[in-house]
Amino acid sequence: MDDVVGTTVNFVTRHAEWAFPIMFITAFGESFVFLSLLFPGTTIMLAAGLLVPKGIVPLFPLLSGAILGAVAGDGISYWLGLRFGRHITGRWPFTRYPRMLDASEALFRDYGSMSVFIGRFFGPLRATVPLVAGMMHMPARRFWIANVASALVWAPGLLLPGMVAVLASDELPVASAYRPFAIAAVLLLIVVAAVLIRRTRFMKRISEEIPKE
Repeated sequence: MDDVVGTTVNFVTRHAEWAFPIMFITAFGESFVFLSLLFPGTTIMLAAGLLVPKGIVPLFPLLSGAILGAVAGDGISYWLGLRFGRHITGRWPFTRYPRMLDASEALFRDYGSMSVFIGRFFGPLRATVPLVAGMMHMPARRFWIANVASALVWAPGLLLPGMVAVLASDELPVASAYRPFAIAAVLLLIVVAAVLIRRTRFMKRISEEIPKE
């Protein structure tokens, strides 16, 4: 996995024009139900955030690629749930992690449409909650609102830590251009974190249901 992360980040460093497709594929792999357990998307996005304040890669291609890739990955997972229903549970990774769907279903039954938004921020459930939403025939409009809204918060949330690390050093003149974005993103993430932390009952159960190797 480290080789994949290093190779990907080095490629983006040398070829900034590929930032959008690389981030799209990265976020898609992190959100698509059959790739999410194999793809080190989170680590790649965190590392990519370091490149922005240094002026190596523009912010917009990274951010837009990550958002659209996340939306597409969840969207296809949702469609698979609609199309194949329970038949898909006999496929990998569900045959290896049988409790994964149980945890996602419990989340969906408790929080309905909000489960798609909440699930985005929990790695083991990120791609399975949209699949369950499709299996449960969640109305498309509600799904897409939650899908897009969560991607708009999640993508900046992964790019932000690397940016903040560089901005905090205060060594680069280019860094000042991104301070307003970083401040706004931090405030947004604080609000989202506060909402998630209040769901203590949910978080306790999810911690018990996360599949173990």
